[in-house]
Amino acid sequence: MNKTELKEFLDEKVIQYNTLDFIDSDPVQIPHLFSLKEDIEIAGFLTATIAWGNRKMIINNSKRMMDMLGNSPYDFIMDHNDTQLEKLHGFVHRTFNSDDFKTFVKALQHIYANHNGLESAFAKNQQSLSMQPSIAEFKKLFFEVPHQTRTMKHVSNPMQGSAAKRINMFLRWMVRQDKQGVDFGIWKSISSASLSCPLDVHSGNVARKLGLLMRKQNDGKALAELDAALRKLDANDPVKYDFALFGLGVFEGF
Repeated sequence: MNKTELKEFLDEKVIQYNTLDFIDSDPVQIPHLFSLKEDIEIAGFLTATIAWGNRKMIINNSKRMMDMLGNSPYDFIMDHNDTQLEKLHGFVHRTFNSDDFKTFVKALQHIYANHNGLESAFAKNQQSLSMQPSIAEFKKLFFEVPHQTRTMKHVSNPMQGSAAKRINMFLRWMVRQDKQGVDFGIWKSISSASLSCPLDVHSGNVARKLGLLMRKQNDGKALAELDAALRKLDANDPVKYDFALFGLGVFEGF
Protein backbone atom coordinates (compact mmCIF):
# COMPACT_ATOMS: atom_id res chain seq x y z
CA MET A 1 0.00 0.00 0.00
CA ASN A 2 1.13 3.52 -0.74
CA LYS A 3 0.62 6.26 1.85
CA THR A 4 -2.81 7.28 0.50
CA GLU A 5 -4.06 3.69 0.45
CA LEU A 6 -2.66 3.06 3.93
CA LYS A 7 -4.40 6.13 5.32
CA GLU A 8 -7.71 5.14 3.70
CA PHE A 9 -7.38 1.59 5.06
CA LEU A 10 -6.60 2.74 8.59
CA ASP A 11 -9.28 5.45 8.54
CA GLU A 12 -11.84 2.76 7.65
CA LYS A 13 -10.62 0.62 10.55
CA VAL A 14 -10.90 3.58 12.95
CA ILE A 15 -14.54 4.01 11.87
CA GLN A 16 -15.09 0.25 12.32
CA TYR A 17 -13.66 0.02 15.84
CA ASN A 18 -14.09 3.51 17.33
CA THR A 19 -17.73 2.83 18.25
CA LEU A 20 -19.74 2.44 21.45
CA ASP A 21 -19.63 -1.35 20.92
CA PHE A 22 -15.89 -1.15 21.64
CA ILE A 23 -16.64 -0.17 25.26
CA ASP A 24 -18.28 -3.49 26.08
CA SER A 25 -15.05 -5.47 25.86
CA ASP A 26 -12.55 -2.80 26.90
CA PRO A 27 -11.34 -1.45 30.28
CA VAL A 28 -12.53 2.03 29.21
CA GLN A 29 -15.97 0.81 30.38
CA ILE A 30 -14.90 1.39 34.01
CA PRO A 31 -14.61 5.20 33.90
CA HIS A 32 -17.82 5.17 31.82
CA LEU A 33 -19.61 4.06 35.00
CA PHE A 34 -19.24 7.61 36.36
CA SER A 35 -20.38 11.12 35.48
CA LEU A 36 -18.36 13.39 37.82
CA LYS A 37 -15.12 14.56 36.17
CA GLU A 38 -12.96 13.59 39.12
CA ASP A 39 -14.59 10.15 39.39
CA ILE A 40 -14.03 9.55 35.68
CA GLU A 41 -10.35 10.50 35.76
CA ILE A 42 -9.56 8.61 38.99
CA ALA A 43 -11.41 5.50 37.79
CA GLY A 44 -9.60 5.81 34.47
CA PHE A 45 -6.19 6.25 36.09
CA LEU A 46 -6.58 3.28 38.42
CA THR A 47 -8.00 1.08 35.66
CA ALA A 48 -5.19 2.01 33.28
CA THR A 49 -2.66 1.28 36.02
CA ILE A 50 -3.67 -2.39 36.13
CA ALA A 51 -4.39 -2.70 32.39
CA TRP A 52 -2.01 -5.47 31.53
CA GLY A 53 -2.77 -9.16 31.10
CA ASN A 54 -6.14 -10.73 30.40
CA ARG A 55 -8.72 -8.05 29.55
CA LYS A 56 -11.56 -9.83 31.36
CA MET A 57 -9.43 -10.00 34.49
CA ILE A 58 -8.48 -6.32 34.12
CA ILE A 59 -12.16 -5.34 33.91
CA ASN A 60 -13.19 -7.55 36.84
CA ASN A 61 -10.37 -6.33 39.07
CA SER A 62 -11.03 -2.70 38.10
CA LYS A 63 -14.67 -3.14 39.11
CA ARG A 64 -13.47 -4.62 42.39
CA MET A 65 -11.29 -1.54 42.94
CA MET A 66 -14.28 0.73 42.41
CA ASP A 67 -16.37 -1.38 44.82
CA MET A 68 -13.64 -1.09 47.46
CA LEU A 69 -13.72 2.70 46.97
CA GLY A 70 -17.46 2.72 47.60
CA ASN A 71 -18.12 3.39 43.91
CA SER A 72 -17.33 7.01 44.69
CA PRO A 73 -13.58 7.15 44.04
CA TYR A 74 -13.06 10.91 44.40
CA ASP A 75 -14.88 11.07 47.74
CA PHE A 76 -12.93 8.07 49.02
CA ILE A 77 -9.60 9.52 47.83
CA MET A 78 -10.19 12.87 49.50
CA ASP A 79 -11.95 11.79 52.72
CA HIS A 80 -10.60 8.34 53.61
CA ASN A 81 -9.27 7.49 57.05
CA ASP A 82 -6.88 4.73 58.14
CA THR A 83 -9.72 2.33 58.94
CA GLN A 84 -11.21 2.73 55.45
CA LEU A 85 -7.76 2.38 53.90
CA GLU A 86 -7.30 -0.96 55.63
CA LYS A 87 -10.43 -2.23 53.85
CA LEU A 88 -8.35 -2.21 50.64
CA HIS A 89 -6.28 -5.01 52.13
CA GLY A 90 -6.34 -8.16 50.04
CA PHE A 91 -6.63 -6.52 46.64
CA VAL A 92 -4.22 -7.91 44.06
CA HIS A 93 -3.86 -7.73 40.29
CA ARG A 94 -0.75 -9.54 39.15
CA THR A 95 2.11 -7.57 40.80
CA PHE A 96 -0.10 -4.65 41.90
CA ASN A 97 -1.09 -5.45 45.49
CA SER A 98 -3.03 -3.81 48.32
CA ASP A 99 0.04 -1.91 49.57
CA ASP A 100 0.40 -0.39 46.11
CA PHE A 101 -3.33 0.39 46.06
CA LYS A 102 -3.13 2.17 49.42
CA THR A 103 -0.14 4.20 48.25
CA PHE A 104 -2.00 5.16 45.07
CA VAL A 105 -4.94 6.40 47.15
CA LYS A 106 -2.62 8.58 49.24
CA ALA A 107 -0.75 9.78 46.14
CA LEU A 108 -3.99 10.69 44.35
CA GLN A 109 -5.14 12.61 47.42
CA HIS A 110 -1.82 14.48 47.30
CA ILE A 111 -2.28 15.25 43.59
CA TYR A 112 -5.76 16.71 44.16
CA ALA A 113 -4.94 18.52 47.41
CA ASN A 114 -1.58 19.99 46.36
CA HIS A 115 -1.36 19.94 42.56
CA ASN A 116 -4.91 20.89 41.52
CA GLY A 117 -5.84 17.41 40.29
CA LEU A 118 -4.75 14.94 37.63
CA GLU A 119 -5.42 17.19 34.63
CA SER A 120 -3.34 20.03 36.02
CA ALA A 121 -0.53 17.68 37.06
CA PHE A 122 -0.23 16.22 33.56
CA ALA A 123 -0.71 19.57 31.77
CA LYS A 124 2.13 21.31 33.63
CA ASN A 125 5.05 19.97 31.61
CA GLN A 126 3.44 19.13 28.27
CA GLN A 127 5.25 19.83 25.03
CA SER A 128 3.66 20.68 21.69
CA LEU A 129 4.12 17.19 20.26
CA SER A 130 4.89 15.01 23.27
CA MET A 131 3.41 14.17 26.63
CA GLN A 132 6.34 11.94 27.54
CA PRO A 133 8.31 14.55 29.57
CA SER A 134 5.04 15.42 31.30
CA ILE A 135 4.50 11.78 32.28
CA ALA A 136 8.01 11.65 33.76
CA GLU A 137 7.40 14.81 35.79
CA PHE A 138 3.99 13.52 36.89
CA LYS A 139 5.67 10.44 38.34
CA LYS A 140 7.85 12.69 40.52
CA LEU A 141 4.78 14.54 41.83
CA PHE A 142 2.87 11.32 42.39
CA PHE A 143 5.57 9.80 44.56
CA GLU A 144 6.11 12.83 46.76
CA VAL A 145 4.14 10.83 49.37
CA PRO A 146 5.84 8.09 51.44
CA HIS A 147 6.03 4.93 49.36
CA GLN A 148 7.77 1.62 48.90
CA THR A 149 10.33 1.48 46.09
CA ARG A 150 8.45 -1.44 44.53
CA THR A 151 5.32 0.68 44.03
CA MET A 152 7.14 3.07 41.69
CA LYS A 153 7.24 0.47 38.92
CA HIS A 154 3.48 0.89 38.47
CA VAL A 155 3.92 4.40 37.02
CA SER A 156 6.08 4.39 33.89
CA ASN A 157 8.88 6.84 33.16
CA PRO A 158 9.31 7.49 29.41
CA MET A 159 12.57 9.30 30.10
CA GLN A 160 13.99 5.91 31.10
CA GLY A 161 13.01 4.29 27.80
CA SER A 162 9.50 3.06 28.61
CA ALA A 163 6.71 3.23 26.02
CA ALA A 164 4.39 4.06 28.97
CA LYS A 165 1.54 2.22 27.27
CA ARG A 166 -0.92 2.38 30.15
CA ILE A 167 -0.52 6.10 30.90
CA ASN A 168 -0.69 6.96 27.20
CA MET A 169 -3.93 4.98 27.02
CA PHE A 170 -5.27 6.88 30.05
CA LEU A 171 -4.34 10.20 28.41
CA ARG A 172 -6.15 9.12 25.24
CA TRP A 173 -9.27 8.44 27.29
CA MET A 174 -9.15 11.82 29.04
CA VAL A 175 -7.96 14.14 26.25
CA ARG A 176 -9.14 12.87 22.88
CA GLN A 177 -12.28 14.60 21.55
CA ASP A 178 -14.23 11.56 20.42
CA LYS A 179 -17.52 12.11 18.58
CA GLN A 180 -18.28 8.41 18.96
CA GLY A 181 -18.30 8.54 22.76
CA VAL A 182 -15.54 6.06 23.61
CA ASP A 183 -12.87 8.54 24.74
CA PHE A 184 -14.09 11.25 27.11
CA GLY A 185 -12.33 14.45 25.98
CA ILE A 186 -12.89 16.04 29.40
CA TRP A 187 -9.37 17.48 29.66
CA LYS A 188 -9.29 20.71 27.67
CA SER A 189 -5.79 21.88 28.65
CA ILE A 190 -3.99 19.21 26.59
CA SER A 191 -4.15 18.88 22.80
CA SER A 192 -4.95 15.58 21.09
CA ALA A 193 -2.07 16.38 18.72
CA SER A 194 0.35 15.80 21.63
CA LEU A 195 -0.91 12.32 22.49
CA SER A 196 1.02 9.12 21.87
CA CYS A 197 -0.28 5.74 20.77
CA PRO A 198 -0.60 3.17 23.59
CA LEU A 199 2.07 0.87 22.17
CA ASP A 200 1.70 -2.80 23.13
CA VAL A 201 2.38 -6.16 21.52
CA HIS A 202 -0.79 -6.01 19.38
CA SER A 203 -0.46 -2.44 18.06
CA GLY A 204 3.29 -2.89 17.66
CA ASN A 205 3.01 -6.05 15.57
CA VAL A 206 0.33 -4.56 13.29
CA ALA A 207 2.32 -1.33 12.90
CA ARG A 208 5.37 -3.32 11.79
CA LYS A 209 3.36 -5.33 9.26
CA LEU A 210 2.00 -2.07 7.83
CA GLY A 211 5.45 -0.48 7.63
CA LEU A 212 4.68 2.17 10.27
CA LEU A 213 7.33 0.87 12.66
CA MET A 214 10.73 -0.64 12.06
CA ARG A 215 12.14 -0.95 15.58
CA LYS A 216 11.65 -4.42 17.05
CA GLN A 217 11.31 -3.56 20.76
CA ASN A 218 8.14 -1.92 22.09
CA ASP A 219 10.02 0.81 23.95
CA GLY A 220 10.23 4.59 24.04
CA LYS A 221 12.22 4.82 20.81
CA ALA A 222 9.65 2.66 19.02
CA LEU A 223 6.88 4.89 20.36
CA ALA A 224 8.57 8.00 18.99
CA GLU A 225 8.93 6.29 15.60
CA LEU A 226 5.29 5.19 15.55
CA ASP A 227 4.05 8.60 16.71
CA ALA A 228 5.93 10.31 13.88
CA ALA A 229 4.37 7.93 11.33
CA LEU A 230 0.84 8.37 12.70
CA ARG A 231 1.16 12.17 12.78
CA LYS A 232 1.84 12.09 9.05
CA LEU A 233 -1.56 10.42 8.63
CA ASP A 234 -3.43 12.80 10.97
CA ALA A 235 -1.50 15.55 12.72
CA ASN A 236 -4.45 16.66 14.85
CA ASP A 237 -5.64 13.26 16.07
CA PRO A 238 -2.84 10.71 15.53
CA VAL A 239 -3.85 8.50 18.45
CA LYS A 240 -7.21 7.65 16.84
CA TYR A 241 -5.24 5.03 14.92
CA ASP A 242 -4.85 3.10 18.16
CA PHE A 243 -8.38 1.80 17.45
CA ALA A 244 -7.29 0.58 14.02
CA LEU A 245 -4.04 -1.03 15.15
CA PHE A 246 -5.58 -2.62 18.23
CA GLY A 247 -8.68 -3.80 16.36
CA LEU A 248 -6.65 -5.32 13.56
CA GLY A 249 -4.40 -7.11 16.03
CA VAL A 250 -6.89 -8.33 18.64
CA PHE A 251 -10.09 -8.84 16.68
CA GLU A 252 -8.76 -9.73 13.24
CA GLY A 253 -5.43 -11.40 14.02
CA PHE A 254 -3.85 -9.24 11.33
